[in-house]
Amino acid sequence: MAEEPERVTILAKSFTEAAMEFHRSKMSARGYRMEGRIEPHLFQVVDGLEPAKDMFDGTPYFAVTFVRKGS
Repeated sequence: MAEEPERVTILAKSFTEAAMEFHRSKMSARGYRMEGRIEPHLFQVVDGLEPAKDMFDGTPYFAVTFVRKGS
């Protein structure tokens, strides 16, 4: 089995969906803890020297990042 990444970020359309993913994916049992707060984010992407462009048609998504315990 491949080693788990140091960080995993989940994007969800609602706070509840993001919060429930910790339990649904058994993140604690996999060695993760939640880092920071669950908050809505506007995501953008940069491609080369072009200006940043909105992702997801500019719709904010709730983001939660899980980090390996002990990190």
